[in-house]
Amino acid sequence: MSRHFKLVAPYALAGDQPAATEALALGVQRGDRAQTLLGVTGSGKTMAMARVVELVQKPTLVLCHNKTLAAQLCAEFRDFFPNNAVEYFVSYFDYYQPEAYVAHTDTYIEKDSSVNDEIERLRHSATQSLLTRPDTLIVASVSCIYGLGSPSDYIELSLRIKVGEEMDRDKLLRRLVDMQYRRNDLNLVRGTFRVRGDTLEFVGVDEELVHRIEFFGEEIERISVVNIVTGEFVETKDELMIFPAKHFITPEEKLRRALDGIETELQDRLTLFRENGKLLEAQRLEMRTRYDLEMLREVGYCNGVENYSRHLAGREAGSTPWCLLDFFPKDWLLFVDESHVTLPQVHGMHGGDRSRKQILVEHGFRLPSAIDNRPLTFDEFQDHLNQVVYVSATPSTYEIGKSQQLVEMIIRPTGLVDPEVDVRPTKNQIDDLMEEIRLRAQRGERVLVTTLTKKMAEDLTDFLLEMGFRVRYLHSEVDTLERIAILRDLRNGLFDVLVGINLLREGLDLPEVSLVGILDADKEGYLRSGTSLIQTIGRAARNVEGKVIMYADVVTESMARAIGETKRRRERQVEFNTEHGIEPRSIRKEVRDILELIGAREGNTTAAAIKAAKLPREVAMAMVVDLEKQMRLAASNLEFEKAAALRDELLELRRQIGGNESVLFQGKAPKVFQDALKELVGR
Repeated sequence: MSRHFKLVAPYALAGDQPAATEALALGVQRGDRAQTLLGVTGSGKTMAMARVVELVQKPTLVLCHNKTLAAQLCAEFRDFFPNNAVEYFVSYFDYYQPEAYVAHTDTYIEKDSSVNDEIERLRHSATQSLLTRPDTLIVASVSCIYGLGSPSDYIELSLRIKVGEEMDRDKLLRRLVDMQYRRNDLNLVRGTFRVRGDTLEFVGVDEELVHRIEFFGEEIERISVVNIVTGEFVETKDELMIFPAKHFITPEEKLRRALDGIETELQDRLTLFRENGKLLEAQRLEMRTRYDLEMLREVGYCNGVENYSRHLAGREAGSTPWCLLDFFPKDWLLFVDESHVTLPQVHGMHGGDRSRKQILVEHGFRLPSAIDNRPLTFDEFQDHLNQVVYVSATPSTYEIGKSQQLVEMIIRPTGLVDPEVDVRPTKNQIDDLMEEIRLRAQRGERVLVTTLTKKMAEDLTDFLLEMGFRVRYLHSEVDTLERIAILRDLRNGLFDVLVGINLLREGLDLPEVSLVGILDADKEGYLRSGTSLIQTIGRAARNVEGKVIMYADVVTESMARAIGETKRRRERQVEFNTEHGIEPRSIRKEVRDILELIGAREGNTTAAAIKAAKLPREVAMAMVVDLEKQMRLAASNLEFEKAAALRDELLELRRQIGGNESVLFQGKAPKVFQDALKELVGR
């Protein structure tokens, strides 16, 4: 594999891209600590970032403000760098309820979470690529500034083995246990190993392949890789690097010191509580901490181990925690995508986390050291940076003030110009809007409508449905994966109008949208600020017929700023097109299902099943085997509704690959469960 970034693109740089990328790359090479790329919607900012990475050849982090945009960007960067390590690092929780205590109602809320195994695998893959490959680009959400294990401990506990090397098999097994791998001789999954005579098999936490290590006496005779489902041979290796199964991992000597430190802190805290008559708090703290200490002594891990990260890492109280940024080498590059939104998120994470944990500490649910399991403060985040490029269509004064260079990308490669902005009175605004929607629907185009509240979005959607329009709404209460599906369906033409609030602004790539209607545009505030309006206007900038209608009775200062900036850009774009004889054309972009990256393994395999017809037959057959296992497991757990859903997917797969729909089991299963499933099939 290539160890240098090599950009692969079906099209050449155009418009402002060549000049902008050269300027940014020169800024990085001369040592500028901060730069700003002001790139309008549709100007090809992702392509520009990829070109800069190729020019400077540095490990790179692209920081985004949510998982969905991170997944979209990651898919694009993987297309640009097919031979390099492009990784995805976001929070691995599908659902997360943090531990909390509401003092005035005496309500303790226990931590509750659902971990996405696939995203956890991608997180491990990201850190391992950083430690082994210089050509690594990671797309991450702001969760990357949250506490992670020590990179030095992670490396110290890693193990490199080679063919022909002398190594005691039992010592290797103990090392795997120390690295938090679990032995499972029956079901080999990620993070587990099994032993059969002189053969050791394990699955790394970043992979879906089995590594088979064969011994001859105390010599490693062979290292091979096989398919986890079919057992089919894939390749042999001369050497293998084994990384720990957890990011929070501690060498034995450090663990002993950590246990002593936790014990000392516990005694000090118990003494303080008892001296102040807080016996209930003392009892709470002692029970919880003693249990965790016992787990750490016996297995080196416990639930909530991150709350003891300060002791386990040997850090001083109040010191900066380790995070993903510490896994990067000294010379690296950061792009902050949509910086006007992402940076405020980074700024606000620490305060909210600290206030919640202080209450837990005061009432005896956690030791004070738990506060040191935290995200970086904004100052600490800045201290971690080497070189940064802020990327936004509307950079704030902070980014511009910090930057040694401001680079504009206003000319789009497609020749598209910023949309016309029309201000209309609010009287009869819905009637006017419906007429505009009808015109777009007849031409097969899409419409976005922004409101100020969720209630308004839902009510307007209901009204438009009653009037015969194909319409959906989108706001924060809509599930994340459903949001992605809604946007995909909009692009595919399953409906014509999408009503939303502020979710229709930064980063959404919807080339089919030719009209954006902004209701209550004159209501000054966060959703109608100059920055928000410019971003919303940008949603219509990817279509040659793009237009924006603001419904307002007065032109506010924010509206005037947004309209003025849009007009300035439009005039420059028209001038460039006239000078170079460019005919604007709408962006034609494949409707990509980014659920493939962040949702295909979240409890179902529907996305994979739909694409089975495009897969090699042997791969599709492997998916059938995996589905059968899931179906049998659901049946054995008496989860017959889930088993029926898996049954439907299995039958669809069989239809696509030419299998026998009537056969449910290739292997054996208890008759009672077979009968139950057959009964479900007959319904």
